[in-house]
Amino acid sequence: MGSSCAKLIKHEVVVIVVVEVVVVVIVAVVVAVVVVVVVVVVVVVVVVVVVVVVIVVVVVAVVLHVVIVVVVVVVVAVVIVV
Repeated sequence: MGSSCAKLIKHEVVVIVVVEVVVVVIVAVVVAVVVVVVVVVVVVVVVVVVVVVVIVVVVVAVVLHVVIVVVVVVVVAVVIVV
């Protein structure tokens, strides 16, 4: 009876250890997935911000060039007329 009880206790200990290891592995995988998702989201946000900044800079540059050209044309026209 004693050896049967000892075997049962050993079996329960093994089952508990295996369950704990499985839980730790699952938690580690979930944490790793969350970290990867957060990193991907941060990278995507940074890329979007950079693209928006580049677009704004290009639009401002084009508008400034158009304004400069219009001013030059108006000044030249005024000089020619006067």
